[in-house]
Amino acid sequence: MASKQSLLVLAAVAACLLLLPDASLATDVDYCSRGKKYPVKVSGVEIVPDPVQAGKLATFKISASTDKTIQKGKLVIDVKYFFFYVHSETRDICGETTCPATGNFVLSHEQTLPSFTPPGSYTITMKMVGDNNEELSCISFGFSIGFVASS
Repeated sequence: MASKQSLLVLAAVAACLLLLPDASLATDVDYCSRGKKYPVKVSGVEIVPDPVQAGKLATFKISASTDKTIQKGKLVIDVKYFFFYVHSETRDICGETTCPATGNFVLSHEQTLPSFTPPGSYTITMKMVGDNNEELSCISFGFSIGFVASS
């Protein structure tokens, strides 16, 4: 059970950190509330490799910008496998980017997913929450985990 949770945590973290502004291979990103004006704007997500391979290193980059100065906060990450919630975790924003963050910045994470991660379609929902519990941004995007590649 713990190894299954570790796999899902890794998948979530990897997916959250793949957003880049330069996105020839960028993943489509949707805001949670389309009419809401979030203080942090996300310009893209990049996932390398795409699809992610179980047991292999994956890099996730999220390119974003803000007029605010983010001194601290958290990332609240929920992962769905097809339509089933499989993982939730909370991360320190300053552990994923340099703080204070202002202007253009990138949240970046490298993660090796456990070799037993099931292949298929995953969806990440990621909320950025400021130090006063202010919702700075909320996005969702999909990614795939491919079949295990031979060594």
